[in-house]
Parts: sequence; structure tokens; C-alpha cells
Amino acid sequence: MGLEDYRKKRNFKDTPEPKDVRNDEDKYRFVIQRHRASHLHYDLRLEMEGVLKSWAVPKGPSMNPKDKRLAVHTEDHPVAYLTFEGIIPKGNYGAGKMTLWDSGVYENLYKARDLGSDYADGKLKLIFHGEKLQGIFTLVRSSSMNKKEQWLLIKHDDQFATPLDYDAEDFNLEVFSTEASTPPAQLNLKSVVKPMLASPGTKIFNDKNWIYELKYDGYRAVSTITNGTVELYSRNGISLNEKFKIIHEQLEHLEHTAILDGEIVVLDQTGLPQFNALQNYDAEHTEGSLVYYIFDLLHLNGHDTINLPLLDRKELLKELLPDLPHIQYCDHVEAMGITVYEQAINLGMEGVIAKKADSTYEINVRSSNWLKFKKIENTETIICGYTQSTTISRKFASLILGMVEDDELVYVGTCGSGFSEAQISELYNKFKVLETDTPVFDIGKHLKGREAVWLIPKLVCEVKFSEWTPSKVMRHPVFLRMREDKTIAFDNLINETPAPKKQKSSHSEFSLEIDAVAVQITNPDKLYWPNPPLTKYDLLDYYIKMSEYILPYLKDRPESLHRHPNGILGDSFYQKDHANLPAWIETIEIASKSSAKDINYLLCQNRATLLYMNNLGCIELHPWHSTIYQLNYPDYAILDLDPSTENSFEEVVETALTVKQVLDRAKIKGFCKTSGASGLHIYIPMGALYTYEEARDFTKLLCVYVNEVLPELTTLERSLKKRGPKIYLDYLQNRKGQTIASAYSVRPQKLATVSTPLKWSEVKSGLKIQDYNMQTVPDRLATTKDVFKGVLGKGIDMEQAINNLMES
Repeated sequence: MGLEDYRKKRNFKDTPEPKDVRNDEDKYRFVIQRHRASHLHYDLRLEMEGVLKSWAVPKGPSMNPKDKRLAVHTEDHPVAYLTFEGIIPKGNYGAGKMTLWDSGVYENLYKARDLGSDYADGKLKLIFHGEKLQGIFTLVRSSSMNKKEQWLLIKHDDQFATPLDYDAEDFNLEVFSTEASTPPAQLNLKSVVKPMLASPGTKIFNDKNWIYELKYDGYRAVSTITNGTVELYSRNGISLNEKFKIIHEQLEHLEHTAILDGEIVVLDQTGLPQFNALQNYDAEHTEGSLVYYIFDLLHLNGHDTINLPLLDRKELLKELLPDLPHIQYCDHVEAMGITVYEQAINLGMEGVIAKKADSTYEINVRSSNWLKFKKIENTETIICGYTQSTTISRKFASLILGMVEDDELVYVGTCGSGFSEAQISELYNKFKVLETDTPVFDIGKHLKGREAVWLIPKLVCEVKFSEWTPSKVMRHPVFLRMREDKTIAFDNLINETPAPKKQKSSHSEFSLEIDAVAVQITNPDKLYWPNPPLTKYDLLDYYIKMSEYILPYLKDRPESLHRHPNGILGDSFYQKDHANLPAWIETIEIASKSSAKDINYLLCQNRATLLYMNNLGCIELHPWHSTIYQLNYPDYAILDLDPSTENSFEEVVETALTVKQVLDRAKIKGFCKTSGASGLHIYIPMGALYTYEEARDFTKLLCVYVNEVLPELTTLERSLKKRGPKIYLDYLQNRKGQTIASAYSVRPQKLATVSTPLKWSEVKSGLKIQDYNMQTVPDRLATTKDVFKGVLGKGIDMEQAINNLMES
């Protein structure tokens, strides 16, 4: 591109920016500048070919691999721009303030390849060595946008990556300034302060930049102390002065003006919080110790402290608090989150709060700088009814749940959260045929005026909850899933078998609301499998249950639809090109040399699209091996073990274990799944690091090694006539546009088998493909993790793997 465009857009008499001078040192430096122009954005610049190749990144870079940051390619800049900071005056191109956000050096991940060629091809794999930007990034021209200037900046999941929300503005230390800064608004000691809230965490972690506090199961309370006057109130502004009078009185002893944040609890004799005792607290009769654990300081003696780092605030707080029996400083442990969490759970505590050590206090914000990790229990319960919703759009408010205790059905709570809109509709349809006028049990005051609709107690669901109350009711139950494999013999649980209400006639077409989209379902009763008799409805039900496991392997990948509109015994056909799709379905046009035209591929981005495909008769799912962001670079390679009619499945298993031995020799990890038909598929993560041709050639090399071990059993001969009674080691699945049944895809085979990921310990004599089918796989995933996730993770080092093979 050169510096011509840069020169044309600037008058160097009016702007302090560097002049248009080339510098051919090519030291592979980079800079990221925060540019507050008409719109705030970040500029990424890479030293290459005597200039700085430049991209405007509107949201700034992210160290979270889930973020795909848009990067708009702009004109080349001179290398001297690496250190530019200043004000570009109004009336000039890019007018506004420019400051340095990060800088350092970078390198090409593929050291043997030409950086300029990769740039021209629109795909750069770079390793950044900066203060903020570190590790591997992909910078790729987005083929989904069909505009050369629009790229994507994506972090790889390496040791520098973070699973947390990442906002470049959180790391903005803007030292350069020519403008007077606006002081932050002061806290009003006479008004209610809404406290900072923690976001739910997913997995506890160790980090030297975080601190960890015990999570107390109590009432969040903010206290304001000024001139001897104390206001103690809940997070919603409700006064707690009278309810917890002893705490209120002891706070009056504090000889400072301050705003404090903490948790009020009632501790039993062992020192554990008892929430039920706190709810019913009475100073004269409640057993246990009332304590206000204070963990933060928002204001001290006329100065707001919310902009101080957390550890500084806690240090001030520790010195401030008097030694009183009902007021305690909430201590913390640095760095060792996993240990603190495990000890908390072992002690019987609710969990821990993780806090970023240098975080400021964010008023009335649920922040990712504070994360809560709670102990959660799971259990199976019986759906005994539901409460009616006061909202027209919601078909029910909550489930009425029961359990069997001493051969009697007893009430254990109501559950009103955890459902998607689709699940609510699906459950409601199941409920209609089970409604009864006879209450299953007496729950009296528990419903608090809500109207109950009773059901024959037949359906079983799984919920998670925080703990059992003393009255044996679950606290905070959240719906997880239905247990379709389990039903209850209800006539043994109640004295009189209630008569179900009259069932409404079924319809041949209905609309299923999912992901806020109405998906039209036609002929749900159509028979798709003769034995066992399974219908289109059963297929839809399977894919709804399994959508969270299936979608990661489909999202952002062009789909080749294999349609069986009349079931597995009817005619089928493939469809790639689509027209007249609903507006909510995403597509991508890809040029096809063989068709001499652009093909409009469907993208399965969500559950609604998945159900739309299933309704078209897509029993099985066929995604590309690469995503729309890197169409020429597959995320995985596949070795397909394809037996002849004369091979036994035991021989397929033997071959798969030989492949595992070869992979072990190469010191790489492979992932195995059933084909759902007669063979096994073995996937190798490529991480979009290599082309289809490179992935194919590497897989062929592996096949050669396998064939050397099993020459009498395996072959690389593609021709059916020539291969004979041998297992074909098919490496040709690794071609652009080639597809294979996805993980957890149903197959149009008898028994409705499913292409199911396996642990290597399961690949052994006695393995049967038929055991993994549409009826058994959802139950398997209820107790077993998705063992296939690594397929979409970090790619192998192909060169090192080949060296390992040659040395072994």
C-alpha cells in the first residue's frame, strides 16, 4: 500500500504526526495506540516492509479467545509513528488525542513462511511480546464480510489467555494529557449507596493478582457513619437499624466518617453462618452470634476511597475498625483461590468471593472484577405441578417439586429459574396431558397465594440448589434438565389415581419458540425410524436436549444439508445452496470452482437454526472442518476408519488402538468417536494453523505408519475393487468443503445411532456402536463430560510430531 494514502490525508504544517518517511530496518516492532477521535478506538500497527501496517480496532484488543475483535484495515503509517503521542488538531484527518496503550515486538508463528505473503493472503499468525498483548494472535481477513479492509483479531487459547471479560479500557493508563480531567462525582453520605456486586464465576482459579474472601451466607449491608449518626441498610436501601440494633449501636463507636460495605450473618456454635436463623432473627430468642463482617471501605473522613486499589482500601479498613464483638474485619488470602475454596467447602461455607487486587469499587455495578464461586448440589426431583404465571407470555411461573420419603411423596420446593423460553413451551406441552384436579400433597402456606395446577407425578427433572433449609426445602433451586429415562409409578405414591384432564387434539403443524424466534414445525408425527418407532418429534426432542453440546461443533461453519424428508427408508438428497431462507438464519456466500458460481451456505449459529434444519429432514449434520473466518485452514484433521463388509467391528477397534499408538509416538493427542454407522473417526486438533493440504498430507503420513503395523488388516487403497477385505484408512476426508457427520449427530441408520465421542479407555473389545443412540446419548452426557472439546482447542506442532515419529 505504501505511504501515498497517508501523505494525501495529512497536511504536515497543521498536524504534529510524523512525516511520510520509509524505514527499512524491519525490526518487527508493534504499537497499539488509544485514539480518541470522533469515535474512541484502538490502532494496531505492525512494522512490516518499511512501514507500519495499520488496523483500527473499535473495541480494542482482547486477551479472551472467545472475543473476535473487528479490525478495520487502514492506510500504512510511517515507522516513526511507533512512538507518536499527541493531539491531532481539529480539522485534520483523525483529529483527537493519541496515546500509547502498548508496544513491543512480534514474530511470525510460522518462522519458515514469508510474512509478506501471509499478509497478502489475509491471514497472519503472530506472537506478541508486549506488556499487555502477549502470546499468539490470529489476524485474519474476514471472508464473511467480503470486504478486504475488514479483518478479525482473535487471541489463541494459550498460557497468556484469560477466560474473563476483557475490556481494553480497564487497562488504560492515560498519562499524556493536555485537558483538565473531570473529578469523579462525590458520594453523598445522606443518600443510599448501591453496592458493587460480584458476577457468577465458572471455575475457581489461582492468580497472584487476585485475593479470595470467604462467602458468608447472610444479608448484604452498607453502613454510613457521620457525626455519630449511623444508617445501616440493605443493598436495596431498606433500613436495618432496628432489626440488627446491636450492630447499629456498635457502629456508633466508630470515631470516623465512613461508608462501609459488608455482610451480616448469624453464626452457630461452630462458627458457620445460618441463613434461616438470620431470616428469623430476634435479639432475645435467636441462638447464635450476630456478626457484621466488613470487607470494603468506600469513604473515609471526607475523602471517597472507591478509586483506590482494593488492597489499599482494605489496609485502611483494617486500621479503622474497632475491636467489637459484633463487628469484624473480613480477612482474605492472596493468590491461592483453589485452596481457599476447597477449605471453605470442607468447613461447610457457601463458597468464596474472588476479587481483583487492584480493582476499584464500582457503585451499583455487577462487575467481573469480583467473582463468586458457590457450592452447588444437584438432585433429581418429581414434577408434581406448576404455579400459574401472571405474565401472559410465560406459560407457567414455577415447578412444584416433590421427592419420595418413606414411600410418601413430600414437597421439597418450587423452581422458577433455569428454563429457556423453548424449554418452558416444551414442558408446558408435556404437562397438558398430565393435568389433574386432585392435589398430590398439601403444601399450604408454601405457595404464598400462588395458584397451583396439579399434575400426575410422573415426570422427573434434575435441579441444582445451594442447600437444604431446616424444613427440608431446597434453597434457590435452578432447573437443569429433564430426565427422560426416568418416570414414577405414581399409583404407589398416592391413595387415589387421579384422572388426567382430557387431552386436546394434536396438530400436524405448530410453532416452537426458541431463541426468541418462532420455528415452524411440520408433520411432527411422521415416522422416521420403523424400529424402534421414532418420529420427527423424537428427532427434534433429541436435538433440543443436546443443542448445548452440538452447537460448538457447528457454529461459524458452512453446512452441507443431508435431508431425509420421509425418514431413513425414504429418498434423501444433499443441499448446499440456499435461497428464500428466513431472515433470522445467517448464511455465507463461497465461490465454487466446480459450479462456477457463488454458493450460499447456511450457518447453524443457534438452536433455532438447528431446529429449522431438523424440520427440513436433516437427521445428520455435516459442517465444514474450517470456520468462515479461516476457510482454508481446518480446525482439525480426520482419520476415518472405513471397514469393508467382511471386517468385524473388533478389527476396527484394533485399528483405532494402533492409530492411538502412532499418535502416542508422535506425542500428539487424538480424539475418537463412533461414526454412528460401521466405523470410527479419529480427530487431530489443527487449531487452524495449517492448510487443508498440509492436514491431509500429515494424516496420510499417520496412515502409512498404521498400515506398516497392520498391513494385512488395513489399506490406503481408495478403490473398492482394489482394497479387498480390509479397513480403508481414509485420509481424503481432509479436503476443503468435505464434510463428515458431526460429533453427537444422529445418523440415518437403524436404531437411530449417534456419532458419539468416546474416551480412549472405552475403545476396547466389546464396544458396540448400537449402544450409542438417540435414546441413550442424552443420558450419557448427563453424567459424562464432553470428552471431545479438545478437538477445537490448541493445534498440534506438526513439524515436532513428524520429528517425534521419525525418532521413535
